Amino acid sequence: MTTVEVPFPGRCELGEGPHWDVARGRLRYVDINGGVVHDLDPATGDDRPVPVPPPVSFAVPVGDGPELVCGTGSDVTLLAADGHAAGRLPVEPDRPGNRINEGKADAAGRLWFGSMSLTRTPGVASLYCLDADGLRTVSGGMTVGNGLDWDLDRGRMYHIDSTTQQIDIHRYDLATGAVADRRVFVQVDPADGLPDGLTLDADGCVWLCLYGGGAIHRYDPDGRLMTTVQLPVAHVTSAAFGGPDLSTLFVTTSRHKLDEAERAAQPLAGALLVVDPGARGRAPNTVSSTVAATVPSPPEP
Repeated sequence: MTTVEVPFPGRCELGEGPHWDVARGRLRYVDINGGVVHDLDPATGDDRPVPVPPPVSFAVPVGDGPELVCGTGSDVTLLAADGHAAGRLPVEPDRPGNRINEGKADAAGRLWFGSMSLTRTPGVASLYCLDADGLRTVSGGMTVGNGLDWDLDRGRMYHIDSTTQQIDIHRYDLATGAVADRRVFVQVDPADGLPDGLTLDADGCVWLCLYGGGAIHRYDPDGRLMTTVQLPVAHVTSAAFGGPDLSTLFVTTSRHKLDEAERAAQPLAGALLVVDPGARGRAPNTVSSTVAATVPSPPEP
């Protein structure tokens, strides 16, 4: 039976982007609106929050070092060990109604991320890839670029444009970073919630977080629903496997836009949930130092 725990007292306004740091045995995740990168030791509860100007949508380590590549507003920002911005790459300076959303590194150390329309204006957002050659637009015409992950055994990249109510698959080439042949993997009933973050387990099954749906769905590689994990909050945002044997699922949640009565009814909204999923994950990827070096240093004051 799947068990859910809430061992940590903190609450995020809009929790997102969990990433298990294998080298340090710690979990990083962000509070987008709160402007914080959390650095948590789940074994002890020790949290070392790093303030970052909001909104901060993800924080992915550079190799095994202390630097982080973050999405901040409409920029990709390189954070040094002391938390100052050591580099900044504008992504959509001409789209003030957008911001960067969820991002991850692939197995070659490239950074992939989507943008989103803050007003849900259709078609103004894009999927991007930052590699050693710089930033490229992978695909446009999106509204809310969201969860993504890879299945190397099947040559797949999964990605979500949330307002389409579906998970898409691209054929994916690790050597070149090329994607092609986009198709629908799963169509999600709007009554089940909005597709948000996702992660894959060691068997290639997809764990989908349902914003507004209070649950996570697990799909097999053919898109069949295997499991529904019910959670004690409505807004489930993202998930990542972690722990010593990658058998713990860390789940971020949100209390953003909940009114006073809804917050009272959902006291765990914004909490980091810990789920025993009955499955194991895979070690997450980090951004390569070569890719991080493409983020330009800020101009001298």
